[in-house]
Amino acid sequence: MILEVALLRVRDGQASHFEAAFSQAQAIIASMPGYLGHELQRCLEKPNQYVLLVRWETVAHHEIGFRQSPQYQQWRSLLHHFYDPFPTVQHYALVADSA
Repeated sequence: MILEVALLRVRDGQASHFEAAFSQAQAIIASMPGYLGHELQRCLEKPNQYVLLVRWETVAHHEIGFRQSPQYQQWRSLLHHFYDPFPTVQHYALVADSA
């Protein structure tokens, strides 16, 4: 399992519109092969900043399976116009946990 971490900065005054669009878009990502789950969290100190955490089976499921799919174009049209600047996206592998 890998963890995709995206830092999202939403344009001022657009947070509620972004959250509404995300509630639609999350069904798209959840339908993709290799998808294992996600969380969207809003920053308490900076209310226009979010972190999106998506669990995938492999990086290829995200980078190829999702990003090169027709569904990604729907995701993009719903969400990408909210970001300023465009998000930084990185992938992480588990080193240690509390379990």
